Formats: sequence, C-alpha cells, structure tokens
Amino acid sequence: MTTPRPPMLPVAEALALLLAAARPVTGHEVIDTLEANGRVLALAQSSQLDVPPMDNTQMDGYAVRAADCVDGAARLRVAQRIPAGHVGQPLLAGTAARIFTGALIPEGADAVVMQEQCTADGDDVIVAHTPASGEWIRRRGEDIRTGSEILAAGTRLRGQELGLAASVGLATLPVVRKLKVAVFFTGDELAMPGEVLKPGAIYNSNRFTLRGLLENLGCDITDYGIVPDTLAATRETLRLAGQEHDLIITSGGVSVGEEDHIKPAVEAEGRLNMWQIAVKPGKPLAFGEVNRSGQGTAFFLGLPGNPVSSFVTFLLFVRPFILRLQGVDNVAPQAYAMQAGFDWPKADRRNEFLRVRVGPDGALELFPNQGSGVLTSTVWGDGLVDNPAGKVIVAGDIVRFIPFSGLLN
Repeated sequence: MTTPRPPMLPVAEALALLLAAARPVTGHEVIDTLEANGRVLALAQSSQLDVPPMDNTQMDGYAVRAADCVDGAARLRVAQRIPAGHVGQPLLAGTAARIFTGALIPEGADAVVMQEQCTADGDDVIVAHTPASGEWIRRRGEDIRTGSEILAAGTRLRGQELGLAASVGLATLPVVRKLKVAVFFTGDELAMPGEVLKPGAIYNSNRFTLRGLLENLGCDITDYGIVPDTLAATRETLRLAGQEHDLIITSGGVSVGEEDHIKPAVEAEGRLNMWQIAVKPGKPLAFGEVNRSGQGTAFFLGLPGNPVSSFVTFLLFVRPFILRLQGVDNVAPQAYAMQAGFDWPKADRRNEFLRVRVGPDGALELFPNQGSGVLTSTVWGDGLVDNPAGKVIVAGDIVRFIPFSGLLN
C-alpha cells in the first residue's frame, strides 16, 4: 500500500512558511557609497546637516526685495552677479542680484524673479512681475533636517538611495555582507553552450538564468556546475556546498521519478520542510536545510528543471526568501489591477502565473503558449498575471498583474 502524498501547499502558505523560516545573516561591511548599489543597508543612517544647507534659488533670474517690486514694472540696479558656488554681498534696497540656479540667496533678498519675467536694460533690470516673499527660494533644511533619519536599516540601496546618502555627505555605508549562495544543476541530459549536443541532450539554460537573477540580488555565488544524476553525487555536492554557504539552490531532480535524487539526498543530509506547491508552472519546489559537519545548517531550495518553472518559482519564492535573509522587511512585489485582453477559459486547481505583456491599448496580452518549457515567453512578456486556483478569465476582467520590472532587480 502506497503512502498518500500530502496535499500541495497554496502559494501564500508556502511563501509564509519560507519567510518565517528565514534567518537574516549576521555581519556587515563598510563600503564606498559609490559601490553600494543593490546592497542592503545594515544600520540606519541619519543626516549631520541640513539639505539644502542654506537658502538658494530654484531658478536663473534676479534676487530681489519683494517690497521693491510691488508695481509690477520695477526698475532696479543690478548690483552683483552670483553664480552657484559663490556667496554674494548683502542686497541693498532698490537693487537686484543676477543669480543662477543653486546659488545662495544674498542677505536682504526675499524672492527670486525668473529671468523670463525680467528685461535687462544696461546696468538695470526691469522686473515685470510682482513676486511674493519666498518665491522660487529653496529654504534651508526644507528637504532634510540635521539629525533626521534618511535611510532605515534593511533598505535595499538603489540609485536614488545612494544619491540621498551622497547629498548629506556619506562617503561610505554599512551594508549587510553578501549572501553566500551555492548552485548546482542535475540532469545527465544537460550540456553547456559551445558543446556539441548528443542525442537526447539539451543546453543548460537554467544555469544562466539563475546566475543572472542571483547576481541581480548581489549574492556571492559558487557554481558547482552540472552534477551527475546519482544519489551519491548529489549527496556529496550538498555536503560540500553546505559547509561554506548560507543557501544552496538546485535546478532539476525535485520530481518523483527514479532519476530525481534531490529529495532523498536532502532528507539524508538534512531535512525537507516543504515539497510541492499548488503553483503552475513550478509544482515540484522543495525547501529544507542541509546539515554542516560542524554546527548549524545551510538553507536549501530545489527548483524545477523546466526553464519557465525554474524562472517563475525563483521570482515568487527564492527572491523574497533571499531578500529576507539579507534583512529586507518588505519583500512583496508591486502588483497592479489591470484589464485582461484575453480569455482563459480553463481553470486549473493550482494558482497559475501567466506570461503576459501590456498591449497598445493598455490591456494585457497573453503569450499563446503557456508551457513550462517555453522560455521565449519570459523574454516576450512584461510580467505575470496571478490567477487564483479555479478561476477562468474573460476578456475585460480585471486581473492582478505583477510586472517583471519589480521582480528582476
């Protein structure tokens, strides 16, 4: 009598299990702010100065006293010229200062009139505008106040965060150490590009896809390549990878065939906490831990071998798990309610993720072949429609769209 298989875990439940198990890595390093793109901030950062540090102009124009320009046609003597990076003299009544964007407002001035509203006439300027006090002036500290927190711990640093750090003079930043990730690929049918394909062989596209995705997440990757399709070889590679890495990721061998050795290998070298998710594509996703010979464990995630299944399960499960290991709190992808421009008449018992793109009319177009081996769909598409189990889609329905732009960085 065969033992009945446990029911497949719903996507939300599987993801919650993964995130609850994640132990953020310890240790950080201080690196140059210029080199911190994509890294995760280890400690909150505060500003030691006001931004802007002094009142300055938002426009090229003339710094004036608003009281001198009440008639809308004031003639003022241009007493000085203040480029950005220079400090002007106090502005006397009845005078104006030619001023350029970013330059400090001289003492005595309380407004800037843009140059398009002024006419130069010899040493004078005619101001054809009645400015309000404070017009076109950036006030000291209006963006950032001294002592305020500008970046929280756990922030994943992008260009805008780096620019913000630089704006308050932070030349270095403390970042979480790089996550050490081991990868290997199972399947005697796999070959590398450049090799001649033998009968029954296929090129190992997953190696390139997964490495690219891991590099986008700032991981320190060890690639053990293609491992022979035997239980002994799989166990040996798991033991080796478990010693020096935080996470082991495999592709292939997680199904239930006689040549699928990942499940028994992980159970022999550690434990399997989760296997088989109610997701399409990607049902045979495995999660567990591999014992270290000394102390502790390395996390394990086994992805399906089909290229689209591997890609989609990485985005849905591996990416948020890695971000949580790096100390990021909010790991949910941004999703949008959008109109389907297609029919999907056959509901599935699993939560489906359909490859789509945004059409010229703003409605979502469906890639015609949703097979788990059709890697072209991931290049053609703009993202995924998250279609719940048991749901059909009729053109015009509002669906949940997750763009690749929020999943691939």
